Amino acid sequence: MLFNSFVFVLFLAVVFTLDRLTTRWTLRKLYLLIASYLFYAAWYPPFLILLWIPTLTNWYAARLIAAATKPHVRRAILATSLCCDLGMLAFFKYADLLWDMVATAIQALGVDMETGRLNILLPVGISFYLFQAMSYTIDVYRRHIVPWRSFLDFALYVAFFPQLVAGPILRAGQFLPQCERERRANSSQVGWGLTLLTMGLFHKVVLADAILAPVVDQVFGARRGIGCAEAWLGSLAFGSQVFFDFSGYSSCAIGVALLLGWEFPDNFRFPFAALGFSDFWRRWHISLSTWLKDYLYVPLGGNRRGDVRTFANLMTTMLLGGLWHGASWKFVIWGGLHGALLVLERAGQATFGIDRMREGPIGRAFLWAATSFMISFTWPFFRAPDFASAVALIESMLSPASASALNLSALRVSAVVAIIVGMMALHGYMRDRSTESVWGRLSWPFRSLFLAAMILSLLLVPGDTRAFIYFQF
Repeated sequence: MLFNSFVFVLFLAVVFTLDRLTTRWTLRKLYLLIASYLFYAAWYPPFLILLWIPTLTNWYAARLIAAATKPHVRRAILATSLCCDLGMLAFFKYADLLWDMVATAIQALGVDMETGRLNILLPVGISFYLFQAMSYTIDVYRRHIVPWRSFLDFALYVAFFPQLVAGPILRAGQFLPQCERERRANSSQVGWGLTLLTMGLFHKVVLADAILAPVVDQVFGARRGIGCAEAWLGSLAFGSQVFFDFSGYSSCAIGVALLLGWEFPDNFRFPFAALGFSDFWRRWHISLSTWLKDYLYVPLGGNRRGDVRTFANLMTTMLLGGLWHGASWKFVIWGGLHGALLVLERAGQATFGIDRMREGPIGRAFLWAATSFMISFTWPFFRAPDFASAVALIESMLSPASASALNLSALRVSAVVAIIVGMMALHGYMRDRSTESVWGRLSWPFRSLFLAAMILSLLLVPGDTRAFIYFQF
């Protein structure tokens, strides 16, 4: 069930109506859990079992950890729980990649073997709800939180439908305390929730799908013989597309939750205004980047054990972060490139005074341009259909003399360039501001005009209903 579908509009209308009519808090949480299961079952009903497994294992593992007094027993329970969660993830998401590696190794030994593919169906959202469930058990193990009293609350935390399939990845401390007292959206929350939902759908349907996606598909679908200007246009357009697509989903998720009285943290904070690569990851997919920091980078030692160890920890974190995005070596390379950029930035702090550069307009402009250039340079490994296509596109980006080979529509190119430039300018203006604060300062006629224009464009724009890009992760 896609947010950008008529079926979801009907589903949300029914859920919202029941939410307003139901008076008992426990009953409201129960029907929200049932609605969340129905939402997930709409993709493939048997996948519900995969949602129940981490719910049950992490619930009981956390309680056993809290009750255990011996450190080695606590560690053993945690390890068993993590093996269950990561085992599920490895089987459904990485089985084909692991099978290819084994087959390649066997063939290297001279054994003739049919490789083939296992073709295991990837459950939608599995990376998100497994990370969410794992964080609860780890936080209980670290004694950051105590095991929650209500299984209903915990099951709702794992399965709550607005963020179930593509985040934000919530922490137990962000969600479970909201379960203690009755929550019902007031008129202000309903208004802002509908506004966020409209903005998110506009970003996804109009900007990402209708305008940017056709050009991105044409450039990346060509694979070879692409001109330098076309390659850069395709990479910049994809960076904009994936931002509008994923931030659009996050806005929809936050807005839908707010309609029901629940508050989610921001998942994007104008990343294309970043002044450096660490700043970019503080603004892009915030719930994942902070998860990787808290549950991988810091346990590895973070930056506490010297520069060499810090660099190794950064690379390890980003390589695994790249692998999280998909069972393909091109995602690992994409993560590795970002890890290398973070290492170079940290290594250059003392030499080039990067922190001081952020204080002046010239330094800020240079950091912004350098960050945007290098981030765009990495996108081919994220979007290209295979490794060879990504390398070919990179070669075109590094060949200024290469002539244009694609017959791109001038009108489409103009629209894409306008969106990219407008997005960059908006992010620069909004760098230290919040959407809600700026929106609140607009007069009601302007707000009404903007909303009407977005709704009208949603109704008039042609095109197919595409799934959100991060559903595949």
